[in-house]
Amino acid sequence: MTILVTGGAGFIGSNLVEALLNDDRVSGVKVLDNLATGSVQNLDEFRDNSKFSFIEGDIRNYEDCVLACKDIDRITHQAALGSVPRSVNDPLTSNNVNITGTLNIFTAAKEAGIKRVVYAASSSTYGDHPGLPKVEDKIGNPLSPYAVTKYVNELYARVYASLYDMQLIGLRYFNIFGPKQNPKGPYAAVIPLFVEAIINSTSPTINGDGEHSRDFTYVDNAVQANLLSLFTEDQEAINQVYNIACGEQTSLNQLFEYLCEEAGSDLKPIYGPERKGDVKHSLADISKASKLLDYQPSIDVKEGLKRTYRWYLQKSI
Repeated sequence: MTILVTGGAGFIGSNLVEALLNDDRVSGVKVLDNLATGSVQNLDEFRDNSKFSFIEGDIRNYEDCVLACKDIDRITHQAALGSVPRSVNDPLTSNNVNITGTLNIFTAAKEAGIKRVVYAASSSTYGDHPGLPKVEDKIGNPLSPYAVTKYVNELYARVYASLYDMQLIGLRYFNIFGPKQNPKGPYAAVIPLFVEAIINSTSPTINGDGEHSRDFTYVDNAVQANLLSLFTEDQEAINQVYNIACGEQTSLNQLFEYLCEEAGSDLKPIYGPERKGDVKHSLADISKASKLLDYQPSIDVKEGLKRTYRWYLQKSI
């Protein structure tokens, strides 16, 4: 099969591209990315691979999506504008990328006769629902424009599956981390920021008291979920939304301690104000993905942090 990876120059996307290129079921991997948050450096290692091709284009432009869908069998749609704070500061752009862009991809896929689209959903969809662990069919009200956009993606997927006989599988990611995640910029994720701070011996700022907790998930687990979703032949597994996580709860304070332990550092964080739109605690029930997709997270938080720290350390030397 030939697979299109939207957002393939990004963090999750580029890790996924690597796995697909090494998969015997895949004859070609095409990446569509506008390089707004992704990086060409994330794709450099694939340039000489005959199975790899790259289109610089924007999912907000429908013609770019149509071009990218040419001669494609299945799509994994990772392109998005992440970050809750970014969406609070600029809801229009988040809406245009995450909703209009996703609708463009779904529609271009439909027109090209591509049945299967796996798309990146988000744990932010659970919003203010107080229940833990999070179960797929129990969601609350979204707490940020970003959360709204990711929920709308799920609604469109449901409608397209129903109206156009398509197979759409949503993966609700829970705080994915790992190599190639960008520590630069105002909306960088917390783990690469922590790692960079430890390597540079500068205290990072933690928003709030550090007791916010998340189901941090190493990127290889997200890649596994995408591969399972792309190639499953189980009809019951199709047109579903799944939690993709480890089923473990880790606070920001614990996270920083684990990284300091790995680095042999006694650095202390600085505590700042809480962020608007943030959920206090998040923990996934992954039993549905386990049952229907045979998803089994292979790397836990501690091992993932160890691998991530070593990758960044090697890059900084």
